[in-house]
Amino acid sequence: MMASRFFKTSDTQPGRAPGPPTVTFAQRTSSGRDVNLSRDSLDSDISGLEFPNYTVQIPATPDNQPMDPSMRVDPRMSQRVEEQYVSSSLFTGGYKSVIRAHLMDKVIESETIHPQMAGAKGSSCAVPGCDGKVMSDKRGEDVLPCECDFKICRDCFVDAVKTGDGICPGCKEHYKNTDLAINSVVPGQPLSLPSIIGMSKMERRLSLMKLSNRSALIRSQTGADFDHNRWLFETKGTYGYGNAIWPKDGGLADDKDDETGEPRKLLNKPWRPLTRKLKVPAAVLSPYRLLIFIRMVVLGLFLAWRISHPNEDARWLWFMSIICEIWFAFSWLLDQLPKLCPINRATDLNVLKEKFETPSPANPNGKSDLPGVDIFVSTADPEKEPPLVTANTILSILAADYPVEKLSCYVSDDGGALLTFEAMAEAASFANMWIPFCRKHNIEPRNPEPYFSLKKDPYKNKVRPDFVKDRRRVKREYDEFKVRINGLPDSIRRRSDAYNAREEIKAMKLQRQTAGFEPMEPVKVSKATWMADGTHWPGTWTVPTHEHSKGDHAGIIQVMLKLPSEEPLHGTTVDNNSPLDFTQVDIRLPLLVYVSREKRPGYDHNKKAGAMNALVRASAIMSNGPFILNLDCDHYIYNSQAIREGMCFMMDRGGDRLCYVQFPQRFEGIDPSDRYANHNTVFFDVNMRALDGLQGPVYVGTGCLFRRTALYGFDPPRSKDYHSGCCSCCFSCPKRSLSVSSAPEEHRALRMGDSDDSQMNPSLFSKRFGNSGFLVDSIPVAEFQGRPLADHPAVKNGRPPGALTIPREILDASTVAEAISVISCWYEDKTEWGNRVGWIYGSVTEDVVTGYRMHNRGWRSIYCVTKRDAFRGTAPINLTDRLHQVLRWATGSVEIFFSRNNAFLASPKMKILQRIAYLNVGIYPFTSVFLIVYCFLPALSLFSGQFIVQTLNVTFLTYLLVITLTLCMLAILEIKWSGIALEEWWRNEQFWLIGGTSAHLAAVLQGLLKVIAGIEISFTLTSKSAGDDNDDDFADLYIIKWTSLMIPPITIMITNLIAIAVGFSRTIYSTIPQWSRLLGGVFFSFWVLAHLYPFAKGLMGRRRRTPTIVFVWSGLIAITISLLWVAINPPAGKNEIGGSFQFP
Repeated sequence: MMASRFFKTSDTQPGRAPGPPTVTFAQRTSSGRDVNLSRDSLDSDISGLEFPNYTVQIPATPDNQPMDPSMRVDPRMSQRVEEQYVSSSLFTGGYKSVIRAHLMDKVIESETIHPQMAGAKGSSCAVPGCDGKVMSDKRGEDVLPCECDFKICRDCFVDAVKTGDGICPGCKEHYKNTDLAINSVVPGQPLSLPSIIGMSKMERRLSLMKLSNRSALIRSQTGADFDHNRWLFETKGTYGYGNAIWPKDGGLADDKDDETGEPRKLLNKPWRPLTRKLKVPAAVLSPYRLLIFIRMVVLGLFLAWRISHPNEDARWLWFMSIICEIWFAFSWLLDQLPKLCPINRATDLNVLKEKFETPSPANPNGKSDLPGVDIFVSTADPEKEPPLVTANTILSILAADYPVEKLSCYVSDDGGALLTFEAMAEAASFANMWIPFCRKHNIEPRNPEPYFSLKKDPYKNKVRPDFVKDRRRVKREYDEFKVRINGLPDSIRRRSDAYNAREEIKAMKLQRQTAGFEPMEPVKVSKATWMADGTHWPGTWTVPTHEHSKGDHAGIIQVMLKLPSEEPLHGTTVDNNSPLDFTQVDIRLPLLVYVSREKRPGYDHNKKAGAMNALVRASAIMSNGPFILNLDCDHYIYNSQAIREGMCFMMDRGGDRLCYVQFPQRFEGIDPSDRYANHNTVFFDVNMRALDGLQGPVYVGTGCLFRRTALYGFDPPRSKDYHSGCCSCCFSCPKRSLSVSSAPEEHRALRMGDSDDSQMNPSLFSKRFGNSGFLVDSIPVAEFQGRPLADHPAVKNGRPPGALTIPREILDASTVAEAISVISCWYEDKTEWGNRVGWIYGSVTEDVVTGYRMHNRGWRSIYCVTKRDAFRGTAPINLTDRLHQVLRWATGSVEIFFSRNNAFLASPKMKILQRIAYLNVGIYPFTSVFLIVYCFLPALSLFSGQFIVQTLNVTFLTYLLVITLTLCMLAILEIKWSGIALEEWWRNEQFWLIGGTSAHLAAVLQGLLKVIAGIEISFTLTSKSAGDDNDDDFADLYIIKWTSLMIPPITIMITNLIAIAVGFSRTIYSTIPQWSRLLGGVFFSFWVLAHLYPFAKGLMGRRRRTPTIVFVWSGLIAITISLLWVAINPPAGKNEIGGSFQFP
């Protein structure tokens, strides 16, 4: 049976434009009266906003009965029942539509066991005629209120207490306790906060910030108030940068004046930083900077010499070459200058655990004081992004080594596919065994696919005697899990066909009953897609129809795994429900939510950026983690402690000014030779480390830990204390604040723009963030919870220790309904989402633009390179796929150059070298124009018998030698301080030319046509050749897919090969051979061909499987070039090639 709650939209007033739904959250009683259950908006501190409220009408069924407030049932019991209802309901809704909560008996075909999972099975009520489920505790076990253990559901229990005089229907005796006080106070544990029952939503969310008083002394980890400043200036103690330097004699100025004795405790426990900088050795960095300066001088002298010594015999050749060389020098400067300050960093996870998870006076129970993290996983098409890959990514996230109650995972399905939905439900079901197994045996990596595919010994360093048995059982369960995932498309199709056939039979019967003996028309029934509980899937159907297609479907939210309990929940011994022994293992699972935002025709949904912004709003309402980690569906957590590594930077001193922590991208499944530079190590290990020494690395789209308030478009804290000038472009100079803000504590760090009115009141947020009151209320809470720990006088804008140890609020129906509202297609209208707030719209590379906007507001970012790779993903090893990937990146860069995100327009808050780095991001595709011309110059030189210089004299060769040697020495030093291999550096150089002569040129043409003529061109595949080596891990490497991007490189190769042959022939048969000109042209032709070698090797495929079209194009290009040159410069005389041949 399925019950529904309807969130009805109120009527629109005449004369007003339709707006967002304005309804009231209420419950219908047996008499038909609606009881208001909405949040206490009257108590809200923001009274001037328009809140979208919701009416929740509960049908009078055995599953949904009204709760009389006069009953003596513990409020925590009703909250638990509400939470269980929410976790078992599928919420749908959107613009001008009713928001519904579908109570689902089951989410997937298989049975669910874990008590946190949606649709978890429980015991049935023993009352005759009732099919409800018995109340359960956090372990999923039945809660039986009577000593006779009579199984009764919550609704029947309420009826028995209310109308049956409290008599048990089983033993006919009175209930001894009708309060059901599940949780009692544990002796010896302090009560940290008062009860939140009866408090408004705003009061509960802001109650933490009222505990802190910035005018008071900073509370240290010892739990007592201690005046650090007084101790510092009245004793011999001093503070050093990054740590505390305490007196060597161990004494204070006056022991008698020390009333509390706290300094002695502090002496035994000095403050320790969470991170430290590892500077590049001066023996490497100093020569590196010196070589950059030398090469700059040599390039300037060389270009001056080239300009002053033109080739009079071939001035056109000289002019083209000098223009290209000037641009190459400029491009090299843009790429090299940001590398002047490379840096490495290290974290200390032991200090993080000591500060945030060790018992202290402020945290006597040792609960985790770490802030919450919301992890976003985005997917759009299950055909292009296999659900098994996404499911494995989800499993690695759920198994991360981070406090379970502080972790939340949101899966964005932008295609609204039932296949993805059920695959996520299967993953949540398999997590019941996989997550405890990983915790019990400390498994790495925690993605089952790569773990069971490891080639090394899986039993190394494993000492538990049951590991072999557990691993064998989990491996079998995973194989069955994969089979179920692979069989989901067929299962959904067969189920939908069966239900559609049933509906068609019903329609035919109804037609016969109503039509009688009249002729009947064929019955038309929509080919719907059906869920496992026998209801229509509200998203995209297999056979698209109105309101059920990829661009037209309702918003969907399903809580796959509800919030875990605050206390650890240990498993049981081996039984029917637990095939493995998890008695000493915490079996709780993090919150897992499936989200598919609403899509309607006529709205610009802004692709991935729009989907991420929808997750930002939904997560703010449901969990509101102050930090957000975004991952692509094929990038999984390879290091289970990666989140802790990133949190070390965010929680360290000065961490409140960090907008994000970017992790390097590492890839699996790349061919051993890395033919097309898929690892991209030069960018991730050289450029990004160098940017870390400036204002921070760029955001690359995945593997990034964000500060939520930075995504909201706020300026960094204390931004007014830093001024920018001519000498502060590289270094920020602190400035003494002239005034003390009178803004409330919770609003102190919320600032937008450069106006004097620096602190913003949340009542003004609605114009920027939309009209969701829940979302507005969550902003100061997220800002406060994301602050570093105030355990040192140098920590500004900190929070007191132990402030984040209280439990989170449960999810109720009104909260999820609000989340449905903020993912509606209309919500972003007339707001700043996508403009200043969230991911930025208007570019294919929304990641780079989003990071640029944050740096432009003065934020810093950090590059976190962990000893064990933090994340791993997949990359296209096929040549055509790789070229199209580079094309998309280059197209985004061209869009950035022609937009207001150009680094030329950056604010003074961005450092000069950081601005140069962003300028290079927008300019590098234009190098392709000069690169293609330069690649043809050797062939033109050989064809014409001329060279770019008059003669190969000593001066030219000396300049060429010095420029080449300095480039090689710089490469060696970069390899030294970055740790990359020489082969990786050479592969990057090769693909720089391959991409520059193909994808980058196409991106420039596409960008110019879009800007000048408004024409958008997309380069798509025109023919495919599939490989049949299923057992080869690198079969995709040899698949040839023809694309127009291949034409320029093929033309360059063939032209240079023909030119070499022509040059040799002319020199050999000429009366006076010009060997110097031949050697110069041949040398540069071989330089071009050496860089294009991987491209040529990719065209050859494997075992002579090159498509015929490659040979056809090559032959046509060769013939065309030969005839064209003969027509331009026909040979004459017997000593020339071809004798006396004359072109007709």
